[in-house]
Amino acid sequence: MRGVHSAVDDLRRNVFTEVARLAYEGGDYSRIDELPYKIIPGEDAHYRHDVFLERAIVTERLRLACGLPLRTAAEMSLASDGIEQAALPEKYYEPPLINIIPFPCNACPPKEIRISSNCQGCLSRPCMNVCPKGAISVGRDGKSHIDPDKCIKCGRCLNQCPYNAISRLERPCAKACGMDAIGSDEKGRAKIDYDKCVSCGMCLVNCPFAAIADKSQIFQLIQAIRAGDEVIACVAPAFVGQFGKDATAPKLRKAMRMLGFADTVEVAIGADLCTVEEAHDFLDNVPEKLDFMGTSCCPAWSVMAKKLFPEFKDNISMALTPMVLTARLMKKDHPNARIVFVGPCAAKKLEASRRSVRSDVDFVLTFEELQGMFDAKEINFASLEPDECDRDFDKGTGAGRGFAVVGGVAAAVAEAIARIDPSRHVDIEYGDGLRECRKMLTMAKAGKRNGYLLEGMACPGGCVAGAGTITPVLNATNNVRTYKTRAEKQNALDSEFAGRLSEVEE
Repeated sequence: MRGVHSAVDDLRRNVFTEVARLAYEGGDYSRIDELPYKIIPGEDAHYRHDVFLERAIVTERLRLACGLPLRTAAEMSLASDGIEQAALPEKYYEPPLINIIPFPCNACPPKEIRISSNCQGCLSRPCMNVCPKGAISVGRDGKSHIDPDKCIKCGRCLNQCPYNAISRLERPCAKACGMDAIGSDEKGRAKIDYDKCVSCGMCLVNCPFAAIADKSQIFQLIQAIRAGDEVIACVAPAFVGQFGKDATAPKLRKAMRMLGFADTVEVAIGADLCTVEEAHDFLDNVPEKLDFMGTSCCPAWSVMAKKLFPEFKDNISMALTPMVLTARLMKKDHPNARIVFVGPCAAKKLEASRRSVRSDVDFVLTFEELQGMFDAKEINFASLEPDECDRDFDKGTGAGRGFAVVGGVAAAVAEAIARIDPSRHVDIEYGDGLRECRKMLTMAKAGKRNGYLLEGMACPGGCVAGAGTITPVLNATNNVRTYKTRAEKQNALDSEFAGRLSEVEE
């Protein structure tokens, strides 16, 4: 479903645009009560059976985009309730980050195997023959039927039917969740188990009913800009191509100044420092102290590993993430600045909320949220002309830029290790999505990944597939790989910032 533009995408982006516009204009923020009628105009429903339901959903999404708490349909209050308290740069959203709005949830079946009318009642009955639980029988109509009490949803029958008459119906959000964190409430609607959730956001971009949303800091960030604070944007290398083919690195920097940012830097410089640190960590610890080492840059993967495999908590590199390293560099040079990380990832919001990181990263925006700011300010990249100073943006190496695609982190670390110790061979494996990450650590638990460097990415495809991206994953991957090859330097050890690693580790 991802990569196909839909009405759900339009809804999300309209909400971000209107919240950004509201924040930039200032004044009486109770105007947010009018926005559902602007986004869903007229008397007729656009996508559902009821225009009032559509506006109720938009209202909750507007509140979440302002960092306000989710409400149930039973609560009587306005969209603007609490808005003045939220309109502060210091206001941080209250957990949970990922929220399911109950009333638009379709209450999809968690998982079912169904036989359709396409069943031809064939004599060979391969579906019945392969069923390990005897759940399939032949009815009086001569066609196959499944006993749901016996069916274990293994799908063997599905693969054997010569008429493709058997299908698996599975709740999209649960299917996308690599932590099996989504169950059902008493009404059959999706419900998140927050003890399992790692805030990767894959559920919210796979829900076809716009029932899942994460909280945003776009409202608070713009308050800081309007207050005249020095706000520096640290942009993840996955940005390339996200805002259209005309949004080159110099044009992006110019556009960010037009939004009110004091400066914009590339997080690839922090990725280079992370690479150098992890290369030394690996050489110092594997295999003498640790059987293997896992990379640190993806917070959802890191939290998953520590939740499900606590015995491996020391095997995940202690290196600071590229977001934090870049932020610390900027704070060293601009001690009074507020730092906003702009990237593809919902889980970075969770990482930034940790007490150990809050002093470094003040705000986190996704690319979708940033696009809302561009739209609110009506910035057109096609007609934008960068200034000469804007060409001094992309200082990361090819290794740092490659962090955005799956396999890129491990490759960067291995290249640095090869430069430091050419005699050292590094076995690499990467987990592409949380389910694959879990399989990878299961193999490590069995002692089959000793000596390995393991890269974990919560989003299938890497950061370019994060919940806050705009461009289809395949296109984004190709864009980043091209951008990587254009870097003047390719090895992280050649970064002009490599000598400052000890400075930001303190």
